[in-house]
Amino acid sequence: MGQKVELACIIDDDKIYVNLVKKIIEIKKLSENLLVYKNGKEALDYFKNNLEKMSEDRLPDIIFLDLNMPVMDGWEFLNEFVKIKNNFDKKITLYVVSSSIDPRDLERAKSFNLVTDYLIKPIELKKFEKIFDRTAA
Repeated sequence: MGQKVELACIIDDDKIYVNLVKKIIEIKKLSENLLVYKNGKEALDYFKNNLEKMSEDRLPDIIFLDLNMPVMDGWEFLNEFVKIKNNFDKKITLYVVSSSIDPRDLERAKSFNLVTDYLIKPIELKKFEKIFDRTAA
C-alpha cells in the first residue's frame, strides 16, 4: 500500500450515500480523516477560511463532489473553487460524483480541468479503493 490519503472530503447532501462512503473509508482504512459538507457553500467557506491560514494539512487530498445539492450545487462550487484553488500548493484530486448519466453533465464536468473524473453513483467498491490507493495513480 502506497502513501495514505490523510484527508478526504465529501460534498453531498445525500445522508445515506455519505454514511455508506464513511463506513467504507473506516472499514477499509482508506483515509485518516474525513470532511463532510452537505452543500457547496459550506465546503467553499471551509476552503476560503483556510486561504488565510494556508495550512496544507487542513486541505483534503481528495474531494468527492455531488452535483445536485441545495444552497450551492456542485456546478456553482466548481465555478468558485476554480478561482481560489491556485492559492493552494497542495494537489487536490477532485471527483464529480452524481447519479446523473446525462452526457451533457459528463461533458460539462470534464470541461473543468480540476475534475479528475466523473463517477456515477453508486460507486463500485473496487473503483473506490483504487481512487484511494495513491500508488495506482
